[in-house]
Amino acid sequence: MNTLATLQANLLSPITLAFALGIVARLAKSEISLPKDLYTSLSIYLLFALGIKGGVELTHASAHEIVWPICATLLLGCLTPVTTYLGMRHIGGFSVSDSAAVAAHYGSVSAVTFIAAQQFCVQANLPLEGYLPTLLTLMESPGIHIALAIGALGTLAVPAASVVTVSSGGAAAYGSGGGTVLSPEAARQFRDVLHEIFTGRTMVLLVGGMLVGYLMGDAGYKQVQPFFEGGFKGALTLFILEMGLTAGARLGDLRKVGPFLMAFGIITPIVHGILGVMLGHWAGLSVGGCTVLAAMAASASYIAAPPAVRMTLPDANPTYYLTLALAITFPFNLVLGIPLYERFATFVAGL
Repeated sequence: MNTLATLQANLLSPITLAFALGIVARLAKSEISLPKDLYTSLSIYLLFALGIKGGVELTHASAHEIVWPICATLLLGCLTPVTTYLGMRHIGGFSVSDSAAVAAHYGSVSAVTFIAAQQFCVQANLPLEGYLPTLLTLMESPGIHIALAIGALGTLAVPAASVVTVSSGGAAAYGSGGGTVLSPEAARQFRDVLHEIFTGRTMVLLVGGMLVGYLMGDAGYKQVQPFFEGGFKGALTLFILEMGLTAGARLGDLRKVGPFLMAFGIITPIVHGILGVMLGHWAGLSVGGCTVLAAMAASASYIAAPPAVRMTLPDANPTYYLTLALAITFPFNLVLGIPLYERFATFVAGL
């Protein structure tokens, strides 16, 4: 499939059209909206189905086959928040809090972008590795942790000499030496964030679903396959409609973020996507696998990251990180980014 045909097929896919309808409906001030309970149910269904399917497919993969893709994924999970932070802080000149908040979003993964990339590859008849949901789970967490650690060290740290410790005899002692450390209150706050991330809906459904799928195997999956596969595309299309409504509601914030952030929200996913393709090719992934890995690296989380950022970096401006993730990067990836990563993956593979 040539570039024009690939782009046309993606623009006319149910996912892209549903997203566009959501944006148009919001701009037209339509009353349409998904009930909160339905939105929550759809997200639970999609994430659990993704985890179960990935767990079943994981039973077919050997350790030798998956070890290098895992290494590439973890490396991406470490690189993307660092590059995002450096770009925001040293090129854009934003504060530590705002830079770390944006880095947390771009270091984590948008599961919806992952699913959209999978569906794009299926539509383009590109073979996919069955263990890709495993890679999604692995990339979901490290980026948030690294970005929040950078932000916490920069905004919640106190001079080491001011930290008071109490000995067993009750004597107080002040720290000595230079540098900074996290205050006890900040350390407790950071532990709460880690708990929130690891017990959040996304992680529990992906990791738990993967474990369930791995234990049930093919025989058990056949009993529930009609439910988890038969309605998957329809549920995804409805979920994307809600994403369009949400993105449409934030379009007005584009005027507030300025030209730098608008460019940042497009250039950053392209850079991360190219990096994802190159590392995926190095790890031995197929063209479809490289495309999906690139989409994962290029995506920005808007489910797991926002609550963690609010807890650890309350001074960060939501207009920046939410508008970037939802109103700029997500639509770009959905419409243009995924076909671009597929073209680059095909080029790197020499096809």
